Amino acid sequence: MQIGLLHIHNLLRWVILILLVLSIVKAWQGWMGKKVFTPRDKKIWLFTMIAAHITLLLGLYQVAFGRFGFMMNSLPEGTSFMKDKFFRFYWIEHPVGMIIAIVLITLGYGMSKKAVTDEVKYKKAFYYFLVALIIILVSIPWPFREIIGRPLLP
Repeated sequence: MQIGLLHIHNLLRWVILILLVLSIVKAWQGWMGKKVFTPRDKKIWLFTMIAAHITLLLGLYQVAFGRFGFMMNSLPEGTSFMKDKFFRFYWIEHPVGMIIAIVLITLGYGMSKKAVTDEVKYKKAFYYFLVALIIILVSIPWPFREIIGRPLLP
């Protein structure tokens, strides 16, 4: 079960990246083109937020109870997990970065509900989604990262 959840978590990464790029493009086009905010834009932003939150729940399970989760592992006596690159990344850096990114995605979606001009909706959502994408790209364990790298696909 743990491997299956890890694979789903890994595959949802691609769903989030695709939806997030699509959300950024739609926000950019709406902002620069001074377009009217449409229900379709709101749906894309909603799907982005839903995918991010589902991935967050799977990730929190992995952090706690996964193969390298803090409930399932213990470090050798006298070892600090902050000095261990692997555990520091998977117990601190990755979860904190992703939680910050998901908060930004949620704020970006929240702009669709605000009673502000369409230009302001698109502009603020664009920046929220863009910063979230940057944080996600930095926080993903890409295969080229030395100790923490994971394969692109499960």
